[in-house]
Amino acid sequence: MGIRSLTRIEAERRAELVAVERCDVDVDLTALPDGPEVRCVSTVTFICREPGAETFVDCAARVLSATLNGVELAPAEDGRIPLTGLAEHNVLRVESVQADTTSGGGVHKATDPADGEVYVWMSFEPDEARFVWACFDQPDLKAPHAFTVTAPSAWTVTSNSGDAHVEELGAARRWTFPDTPPLSVYNTVINAGPFHEVRRESDGHNLGLYARRSLADVLDRDADEIFTLTVQGLAFYADAFAMPFPQRRYDQVFVPEFGGAMENYGCVTWSDAFLRRAVPTPAEHGLLARVLLHEMAHMWFGNIVTMRWWDDLWLNEAFAEFACHWAAERATRHTDALASHLMIGKISAYLSDQGPASHPIHQPIHDVAQAASIFDNITYPKGASVLQQLKTYVGEENFRAGMAAYFARHAWSNTTLQDLIDALSEASGRDLDTWRTAWLATAGTDRFSLERDGDSVTLVAAGTPRPQVLAVGAYTDNGDALEREALVRVEVTGTRTPVPELRAADVLLINDDDLTFATTRPDPTTRDALFRTAARLPTAISRGVASATVWDMLTTGEATAAEAGRCLTEVLAAETSDAVIEPYLTLAANIAELWAPAGERVALSAGVAAVCRRLAGDPGRRQVALRGLARTATTAEDLAWLREQAGDDVDLRWRALVREAELGGDVTAESDLLLARDPDPDAWTRALTVRAALPDAAAKAEVWQRLVVDRTVPVNSVGLVAAAFWRPGQDALLAPYAQRYLEAIPKLHQGGMILAMSCTNHLFPLHAIDPGYIEQARQASQEAVPVVRTTLLERSDEVSRMLRARAELA
Repeated sequence: MGIRSLTRIEAERRAELVAVERCDVDVDLTALPDGPEVRCVSTVTFICREPGAETFVDCAARVLSATLNGVELAPAEDGRIPLTGLAEHNVLRVESVQADTTSGGGVHKATDPADGEVYVWMSFEPDEARFVWACFDQPDLKAPHAFTVTAPSAWTVTSNSGDAHVEELGAARRWTFPDTPPLSVYNTVINAGPFHEVRRESDGHNLGLYARRSLADVLDRDADEIFTLTVQGLAFYADAFAMPFPQRRYDQVFVPEFGGAMENYGCVTWSDAFLRRAVPTPAEHGLLARVLLHEMAHMWFGNIVTMRWWDDLWLNEAFAEFACHWAAERATRHTDALASHLMIGKISAYLSDQGPASHPIHQPIHDVAQAASIFDNITYPKGASVLQQLKTYVGEENFRAGMAAYFARHAWSNTTLQDLIDALSEASGRDLDTWRTAWLATAGTDRFSLERDGDSVTLVAAGTPRPQVLAVGAYTDNGDALEREALVRVEVTGTRTPVPELRAADVLLINDDDLTFATTRPDPTTRDALFRTAARLPTAISRGVASATVWDMLTTGEATAAEAGRCLTEVLAAETSDAVIEPYLTLAANIAELWAPAGERVALSAGVAAVCRRLAGDPGRRQVALRGLARTATTAEDLAWLREQAGDDVDLRWRALVREAELGGDVTAESDLLLARDPDPDAWTRALTVRAALPDAAAKAEVWQRLVVDRTVPVNSVGLVAAAFWRPGQDALLAPYAQRYLEAIPKLHQGGMILAMSCTNHLFPLHAIDPGYIEQARQASQEAVPVVRTTLLERSDEVSRMLRARAELA
């Protein structure tokens, strides 16, 4: 069956015609323990503003029966059921079945390899509810939803409104949930399985956590942290938006084989990869906090107020990404969240925004298939950074007032960009039309440098800059470190902006405090000083701003891998913030492995490994440092020392085995033994990762089959296995798989948006290719679906920059 993607024009016409009063959905999950089928009966009650008109309802599941006002309907075609002869008041009833619950859209059945228990989750963004039941699958047809779910008696069922009435039916139970508030279909959810459950009452909220039984100990270990963050987040957002979360119950469900997290109203679904099998590192704690607060922010941005169409996706995603860092720094112990954002998300956005896949934050979206392609670095980290700049530009007090007015005015309805701009303009007294056009309707990144003329300093933009407020920091060298002597904020309105009252300083840092989204460059006379002094700046954010410039210069060919690698390794050695140790380790190791010419790779890796061995002497850094060493060890002595330090730590043993496998060690027997004693139900993916790293033709063939052909590797493990597969120095073995990637492109979209993005990105060849291959890949992607095409375009640009850097002479 061909499935059509809803266009904007079709959605606008349907929203003009139809108003949905309610959706009642009966879901039968009783066949899932032994079979694949989910059966649904969807009853949609709606009015038609033009009686006699016609439209369609979305349903990409197999339709068993469909009636409109008691009259049987024509069969579905292209995932749509025609609705003709509409009355003013209408009742649509559709019975459907979805049997593809392994690789299809909307609903997924996962079997836990530890105990054979079955779990099912549903996730619908952007338009995958139609694969499960009949609905008007567009964001601006919001309505109350009432779910009734029949499931095996040993299962627990969760949904948006919680507090279900449960009836015993012998081998099954029926869960009847209260009506939700008016929601877009994509914000609804059903999860089910024999969950382990932990609950807590706090500040008037009934908070719940769920995970598969084999991870009960891990959930119990992390429950206090998750509950604390949840309480802190709900309180912060209630104050910041002048609107408490209106539902007493708030559940978070961790499920297997799920990618990322999804902000379903009142019932957030998470990948259970966030329940770390090893004790979490500081960066992993920080990521948990940011994702939790991101999904929670969607309760307001996305659920209570929803964008009218997907061109305003940033109203959901950019705001949630911005808000999670705001809340983390203000309400939790993660006070360096913005430094993490800079060194993880923002530098990725700088690269994307200077590449061929760049686009305005707000752009016309023709259909939902195109919308799936903009869940990217522009919408998320750039969008979040632009909102951080907007908060700076209008002032935080005005920003809060504008947000409060926005939610009060538009709760439970749909909005456009103009609605938000109006609220913020009224609160701040500033005309934001020019700001909106420059920042949201225009792609690309501003770049600034400084000119000094005697005692005067001028901020100079390369091209016409956007209106913005940023800061310049002045630092003096006291012999041991750099100290900030002054911080001057300026409002940029033109190409040249005087920076007043800056005293003589050894280092001037543009965009100090990281207030805006712009790249910076040192002038030729201070270029080398930037590389020498980045590690001596006094705060995580100032070091991050300098390091982001160094990284950006590497990606644009203005710095060599050796220069950037040495600089970031020095910052790593000096860094005092636990939040960014791992991001720096990743960047320094990536430079050595992916950006450096072959002749420099070992020396740069050895430099990172040496820092890791020193950091391992600090108990607070030991775990992180040993993980870094497991990636960068270059000598037999390093590997032996790592083995000794790892002891019985199963996670470190797996990491060490991957490195030993890559370097040609005979690790198969040891991997089998470790797999047998690892309690992690997903440990088989760790063993597959070891096998992927082996310089062995049979191993490569086996891993490719499971990863790409059979698609049996869970989405959260694809990146780990693929990174071990594409290893430097294995070009002869890897060369055939570069061609096989091209052949796989037409099928990379299968399994939904998240899996499509992950496979397209992580499976892209990193070695055994040349610049000609990049062009082949881009040509091959032209016929792919938009999410694959855009992801490939962005990844191929990054890899082409790596190839240019590798070709540079030291």
